[in-house]
Amino acid sequence: MTGLIRTDSFNTDFHQLVTLLDADLRIRDGEEHGFYAAFNKIDRLGNVVVFYMDNLPVGCGAFKFFDDDSVEIKRMFVLPEYRGKGIALRVLAELENWAHELNYKACVLETGIKQPEAIALYQKAGYQFIPNYGQYAGVENSVCMRKTI
Repeated sequence: MTGLIRTDSFNTDFHQLVTLLDADLRIRDGEEHGFYAAFNKIDRLGNVVVFYMDNLPVGCGAFKFFDDDSVEIKRMFVLPEYRGKGIALRVLAELENWAHELNYKACVLETGIKQPEAIALYQKAGYQFIPNYGQYAGVENSVCMRKTI
């Protein structure tokens, strides 16, 4: 199979990809990783997308409730050898479509300044910079973005 599935955080392929994401972020974030890890728990994510290429899980993303009008995009990741093929944009678009189907009006997200490829992806997808929200307010390594869907 090649394509997307909608699932939840109990999906073992999602867990496998998130383990690799966390390993990458541990290197990028260094000493700040513990702070971010506290906000990236996956035990209760009901809206997860996994992308498969030839039956291999190669990309994922999720969202969770943010406020009455918005969801927060979380846990976006594509295996390094599959990057540059549009997979992340497809996962993100599917998450946005799903949120829209559930009558949300916008998506927000946080990423790090040490992830320039993620920032470029979100800008390409139409996300705009916003002031850092919630736990990310005042955190210099954090970049927050928003898109109306």
